[in-house]
Amino acid sequence: MKESTVKKITETFPAALVWVTLLAVVILSFARPLWAIYFILIFVIYWIVRLFYMMVWLMISWFKYRRDIKINWLDKIKNLDKDYLDYYHVIEYPTCGEPFEVVERSFDELLKTNYPKDRMIVVLGGEDRKGEQFLDVARKIEQKFGQQFFKLLVTVHKLQSDELPGKGANVHHMELEIQKFIDELKVPYENVIVSSFDIETLPHIQYFSYLTYKYLIHPNPTHASYQPLILYNNNIWESSPIIRVVASATTFWLLTDLSRPEKLLTFSSHSMSFKMLVDVGFHDKTIVTEDSRICLQGFLTYDGKYEVVPMFVTLSMDTVYIGKFWQSIKNQYKQMRRWAWGVEHFPWMWTNFFGQKANRQIPLKKRLQYMWNQTEGMFSWAVAPLLILIVGRLPLYLASDADKTTAFFQNAPRMLENLMVIGMVGLIFNSLMYTIMLPARPKHYSMFNYLIMLVQWVIFPITMIIFGSIPAIEAQTRLMLGGKYKLGFWVTEKKTEK
Repeated sequence: MKESTVKKITETFPAALVWVTLLAVVILSFARPLWAIYFILIFVIYWIVRLFYMMVWLMISWFKYRRDIKINWLDKIKNLDKDYLDYYHVIEYPTCGEPFEVVERSFDELLKTNYPKDRMIVVLGGEDRKGEQFLDVARKIEQKFGQQFFKLLVTVHKLQSDELPGKGANVHHMELEIQKFIDELKVPYENVIVSSFDIETLPHIQYFSYLTYKYLIHPNPTHASYQPLILYNNNIWESSPIIRVVASATTFWLLTDLSRPEKLLTFSSHSMSFKMLVDVGFHDKTIVTEDSRICLQGFLTYDGKYEVVPMFVTLSMDTVYIGKFWQSIKNQYKQMRRWAWGVEHFPWMWTNFFGQKANRQIPLKKRLQYMWNQTEGMFSWAVAPLLILIVGRLPLYLASDADKTTAFFQNAPRMLENLMVIGMVGLIFNSLMYTIMLPARPKHYSMFNYLIMLVQWVIFPITMIIFGSIPAIEAQTRLMLGGKYKLGFWVTEKKTEK
């Protein structure tokens, strides 16, 4: 079969699976409503069981997080056999038109971390298309912070014909410039740890000490990425309830996966060895979701001998709230659609795991596991909320008079209602944990706002559909249609209060 044909099939498969499932349930609701009800009940029971299973992992991660943030990791690395001062941290900050205040805040917070600043190389990367705006920001940053670190590098990326406009291409260019600087220093690549941060990323005070400890105790540290817990706490109190619920659901998803490394991919801001970056050819400059692709590149390059190490320490980031309600809602949808565009990994994984370019050195079990995680994750993201909350009720309205007289049909609504009540336990649990994880309440917010933080979770089912199923279905459908429908990189608007 031609490579182009295989590519088209694999680009079509995720969306086709979603649409066939949803249409099949609708058709079954008309043709055989009782069968459809049986299917819906089984599906809901499966998801309730899965919910409680995930809550177990959520609690495990929570306890690890609460345990690890209390440890002095700088003291621990000082007592290791390896000298941590032999290692350098490179912190990448790609930008695309963000104002000086946003960049300044990130540098201020970086200075608050407890790791030696003379072992930090900070790289601020701008886009040539932003011209004087970036150069003006860079000059101010150099004036204020230029002497605070071992080195502050400023790079300007000019888009090339073989690149997709976006973060991936910018970061790729930054890493080429970093390589030149590291070569001048003559520091071994394996002694350089790179953290690729979004520009609004604010690290926990112990982030780099914790990361260094994980890196130094790992038996093969260059064959691993390091994924922290992402909190959307920077502007959480200012954000609207809808934005808060969507952002926090992402945190809970990641918190759950941190205790299941076999399902973990890098997401958003993360860290890795510079040697790995060189070996794989740096972050992909031709895609939107370079943050999760990078660990798959490592997995492929090292014949499956690669992992994502969970880090139970936090990075705090902004929600999409910019002070304008409807624009923020629109931005939230675009952000979720961009994340859902991770479906673009599916054809790449198929080609490199099973197709003509397949790396057969990777154990078949591992290839199947990664492929299943990708397929099941994207399918569930798109289908589950719609099926449980909307489509699943369709056969109840379409059943014939004869079907409605059966005991099963008459008990079905009560069974569904009871299952939803059971599911509310997870929702209440999430709301309580979310409230505990909130940053300190600003003085101009009253205690009443804590009640709002709890009550806002009643809209979670609605947000699952509007900011879960719909953008996921759109992203997968766009991949299927291809051409002009494929997504490019969308830069999240940033706003900071001074």
